[in-house]
Amino acid sequence: MSRLKRKNYGGGHAYYLDGVKVDGVTTLIGDGMRKKALENWAGNETAKYAVDRWDELAALPPTDRFERLKKARFEVRDEAARRGTEIHHYAEKLLHGEEVDVPDEIRGHVEQAVRFLDEWQVAPVITETSVWNERGRYAGTLDLVFTTPRLPGQVILADWKTSRSGIFGETALQLSAYENADYYIGTDGEDRPMTELGITDTWGIWIKSDDYVLYPMERGPEVFRTFQFVATVARRTEGRPSPLMALRGEPIREPAVAS
Repeated sequence: MSRLKRKNYGGGHAYYLDGVKVDGVTTLIGDGMRKKALENWAGNETAKYAVDRWDELAALPPTDRFERLKKARFEVRDEAARRGTEIHHYAEKLLHGEEVDVPDEIRGHVEQAVRFLDEWQVAPVITETSVWNERGRYAGTLDLVFTTPRLPGQVILADWKTSRSGIFGETALQLSAYENADYYIGTDGEDRPMTELGITDTWGIWIKSDDYVLYPMERGPEVFRTFQFVATVARRTEGRPSPLMALRGEPIREPAVAS
């Protein structure tokens, strides 16, 4: 059996290697990079919520009003994450030839995922599997490794994105972390060397409600080094357990006594 265990809870998950928690790839990227677009989005969503519910909020006590506004952007974010997870779920089932009953609210996205699979005659090598890097103490779950007769000899590691804003450069860091993992969990539940997949390309696949767009993502040693830098920033500033010390030390309880 694999040394890595993924534990799901609520809307999230965590990874444990030999029983010890390790960092998730997307968490490291989220904590180690400034995302100006996300900062602007958060402010805009809060303002939009306030304007759309002006009278309703005005009738509330100030503290309740504050709590509603504070949580507004997270409600939007969680709904988008839920929709993205559903689209991933149906896309994977369709990839394996299963029949699905798709809710109307995401039908367009799923139809575009099917269109991509059909037009590129996608042959899955492995889907939705966890990977891990021992020295880097990180883990993650890749979406898809596939081949296609349209690109003979190429093995593509891809990540689905369903957000309104599309594919950002940080997706290259995410895919590089997966590609440079030591192991992936095979269909038999055993750890297998990541290198045996023979990945030659990494793609970001943006699934929209009325179209899909494929983006080749930069890969190679420099991209992986950038991910490592980002992971280091995340760990040092957040004080995560890592081979590096956090920037903040333990509190000084007593003044030093001169000898």
